[in-house]
Amino acid sequence: MVHQELGYVGYFDRESCDLDEFKVLTSQNLTLDVVPHAASVEKNVPIYDMHALRPALENADQRKALLAEWARVLDKSAGVIVLSGAFADTSVIDRATGVFQQIIKEEREGAGGEGDHFAASGANDRIWNALQKQCMRDPEGFALYFGNVAIAAACEAWLGPNYQMTAQVNQVRPGGKAQQAHRDYHLGFQTADSAARYPAHAHLVTASLTLQGAVAHCDMPVESGPTKLLPFSQLYAPGYLAFHDPAHRDHFEQAYIQLPLNKGDAVFFNPALFHAAGENSSNNIHRMANLLQVSSAFGRAMEAVNRAAMSQAVFPALSALRQRGDLSAAEIDAAVGATAEGYPFPTNLDTDPPVGGNAPDSQADILHRALSDGWSDTELSDALSALQSRQAA
Repeated sequence: MVHQELGYVGYFDRESCDLDEFKVLTSQNLTLDVVPHAASVEKNVPIYDMHALRPALENADQRKALLAEWARVLDKSAGVIVLSGAFADTSVIDRATGVFQQIIKEEREGAGGEGDHFAASGANDRIWNALQKQCMRDPEGFALYFGNVAIAAACEAWLGPNYQMTAQVNQVRPGGKAQQAHRDYHLGFQTADSAARYPAHAHLVTASLTLQGAVAHCDMPVESGPTKLLPFSQLYAPGYLAFHDPAHRDHFEQAYIQLPLNKGDAVFFNPALFHAAGENSSNNIHRMANLLQVSSAFGRAMEAVNRAAMSQAVFPALSALRQRGDLSAAEIDAAVGATAEGYPFPTNLDTDPPVGGNAPDSQADILHRALSDGWSDTELSDALSALQSRQAA
């Protein structure tokens, strides 16, 4: 098998999967000296104390250095970071939890929310497109939740600007079983035969198109089943085929780690990292996490999200929060980034041509302008409708 540093040409097949190589890659150790911004390293996972690091996000040079470190960890090192205290105010988490619990109740009564990934349907409660549902039901709470500079920084560290936020809430009840080890979207949602049709270099590129994250909505001791992770496993090039292999899954079960989380912590990992939700062996913990699947502006998100409707819904709340000083400029940027489409393509360049540059305005540009210029709800609605008309083929 060609060594990774020499690159891959051609296609992966089942014979490309070398369990011994997988074991060697995942037996590495991460030491604190190579992650100087981390407060500690636990089971090969760097833990970042966001209470201490939040001021660094306000300084351009310090922010760039921190984001570069996160990107190195996600790409070439452990593949996972934990942001301890990502939410300084956990009342924002509690407010969102109340919204999610009401949605779960309504969808359970209406037989909504069927199906799940890598686990049996009905083993837990899943809210599809929780992003839009939260925004439409509680715009102010949504703005406070996603007006989070730590979450935005993690997304930007891996994906750059104009990322596309999506979210799916997962609540695992006591007795809920673990998932099978897997990788995530894009190629992680293909069968092994389908993944094998993509050239080897596409396997390496796909991981840079999404970022997986989870926000803890309750304290998660290990017995509640926080995500099982295998650090360094994203480095294994044929992994989108190998995770289907029983021998590789067996090794995962022997070598995975779990870290307890506190309410308001967030974990982010490379989508190529082998991982699986753990079994909830507790008696009374309803483990709830908001699963963030964030897509590059250059990729395709998994869920269809009506970002124009979200922008319209959140605009009055953002305006009020901005005027009261309850959200800083950076927090407003983070909230807008989680709401509106920041990338202006694809569009119809006949009717939506770039003026004064190489790209026309995006939804996010319009929402920012509405906030800064004090537009009315009607003015924003008209501008978003006009943009939609210009973009239509």
